[in-house]
Amino acid sequence: MAKVAFLGLGVMGYPMAGHLKNKGGHDVTVYNRTAAKAEKWVGEHGGKSAATPAEAARDQDFVFACVGNDDDVRAVTTGADGAFSTMNKGAVFIDNTTASADLARELAAAAEGRGIGFVDAPVSGGQAGAENGVLTVMCGGEQATFDKARPVIDSYARMVGLMGPAGSGQLTKMVNQICIAGLVQGLSEGIHFAKRSCLDVEAVIDVISKGAAGSWQMENRYKTMNAGTYDFGFAVDWMRKDLGICLSEANNTGAKLPVTALVDQFYKEVQEMGGKRWDTSSLLARLEK
Repeated sequence: MAKVAFLGLGVMGYPMAGHLKNKGGHDVTVYNRTAAKAEKWVGEHGGKSAATPAEAARDQDFVFACVGNDDDVRAVTTGADGAFSTMNKGAVFIDNTTASADLARELAAAAEGRGIGFVDAPVSGGQAGAENGVLTVMCGGEQATFDKARPVIDSYARMVGLMGPAGSGQLTKMVNQICIAGLVQGLSEGIHFAKRSCLDVEAVIDVISKGAAGSWQMENRYKTMNAGTYDFGFAVDWMRKDLGICLSEANNTGAKLPVTALVDQFYKEVQEMGGKRWDTSSLLARLEK
């Protein structure tokens, strides 16, 4: 058992913190910007809540965060009342937020200056993966720090991998989102084409999902897409944030991402249709409008 803090109890963080407490058996203190949600979490899972990130992080072995964007991560780490100000030397900060690789490198350097370990550890698997404790976690950091943190991360993960030095976890998550963007657009076009061709979509997917076209997206989203419902999983607003990070990093590296840039604009159209909180499979909606 370790002493653990978790900062950020959103759609992902709330169940992740729960797995740290219940599955991992750790002593968990939570912080959330809206204090009522932290109190609700304590009522459901036990543990303690704190009024600030600094208070939550004091005397903890590990501090986790899953917040919104780069600025939010800075606020809970190096900002006023941030966790870095009270973490003990030798403690480890694990950032599960999907953020920029530059931020990960910045915080790794800041943590090193304080004698703190740092791992950038964005996750994949969506809300269902978080709730079921089967997320994929892509980590960047030092091997010794990763080895120390991994048994605790395992509480909410099915797959955990060290991808390289600080920032490598975030870069790997970018690869993940680039691949998903193309897959979902291809699936949307395939379903749209099948409908316009008067094919039985269920029968088509039943056949092709067993071949080279098969994917997680196809298996898990085609039924709701075919029904025109988009209330499942990762929101369009979040995907656009992630693709923006990918495109910004591509500008830095010279990588060419023409399909990603195009799909990002398609998601912008979905937002303009009122689909900001629809899940990412809603790319089909813009084809059928």
